[in-house]
Amino acid sequence: MTDTTDTTITTFDLGPQARILAGLAEGVRDEQLADRTPCPRYAVRHLLGHLTGLAVAFRDAGRKDLGATTDTSPDGALPDLGPGWREKLPRVLDELADAWRDPDAWTGMTRAGGVDLPGAVAGAVAADELVIHGWDLARATGQDYVPDPAALRASYEFLRAAAEESDSGGGIFGPVVPVPEDAPLLDRAVGLSGRDPGWRPGQETGGSDHSG
Repeated sequence: MTDTTDTTITTFDLGPQARILAGLAEGVRDEQLADRTPCPRYAVRHLLGHLTGLAVAFRDAGRKDLGATTDTSPDGALPDLGPGWREKLPRVLDELADAWRDPDAWTGMTRAGGVDLPGAVAGAVAADELVIHGWDLARATGQDYVPDPAALRASYEFLRAAAEESDSGGGIFGPVVPVPEDAPLLDRAVGLSGRDPGWRPGQETGGSDHSG
């Protein structure tokens, strides 16, 4: 994360979190693709489709390869899986991580979701997407989830800053769900994203379909 009052940019490797997410996707069974997730409009298949699209978008944002993939708003058509998604998703996650290993990715300006933003902020948003949607996918499919500590910290700091800057006192991705200050960091990040950390399949859900 980058303090906007400081010229020092702190970078970190998105690879560990990308690999964790790829492992979760590998563990999804075909019969689970229609199951609900913590994202209101998304079944598991839609969440996986969203993850594939955002991995491509943030890969290209890191490369400063701006165009159709970085200009598309995540609020558009409902995402879905394409052919060969089991091979494509881990590949584009690896490509995303590789793009952000270049120090130049974290400097200057770039674009993601049709929004121009500093490279360091885009890197934090990418971490947030991978962490929070990793939690979504794990909860929806009954898998264990321990996110990468560096990515989790970046996600939490990004979400906390977004909530503090909101005029309404809520998060930019949905109303913040109150979580005790002594709760695990992942639970606090999930709450800041507008999700209930206690969500389980079959529970009514609220908040946003996406974390970034």
